[in-house]
Amino acid sequence: MFNPNQNLTEQLQVDRQNLYREETFSDLRMATIKRLIPVTPDGDMDQTRPIMFIGHTQILTQAGVLPVQAPIEAATLEEAMDKFPQAINEAVDRMIEEAKELQRQQASRIVVPGTNEVSKIIT
Repeated sequence: MFNPNQNLTEQLQVDRQNLYREETFSDLRMATIKRLIPVTPDGDMDQTRPIMFIGHTQILTQAGVLPVQAPIEAATLEEAMDKFPQAINEAVDRMIEEAKELQRQQASRIVVPGTNEVSKIIT
């Protein structure tokens, strides 16, 4: 993430100890699973770090299409496919809870007339 207080050139440096090769698997319908294989700076597989899987899909909401992604705890692609639905459901549940929390936070704020400040109501 960009930090405006830090030099842009410094932020653009590649983290050579955290490199991954990405492979993408898709059913061309709704499921996409990315396998992230840790690699060394020379491109060889880094056996000291685990392979990671990330599931991607899109869901249709009243506001339009919403991309959803979630880490999948799996050791193999087969296991990642089996766990894909649960991982996506959990990610959607987290998104809903976060949206509800934002709504609660917004509902607990009051704008004081005549000022541009927002004050939180203490309950």
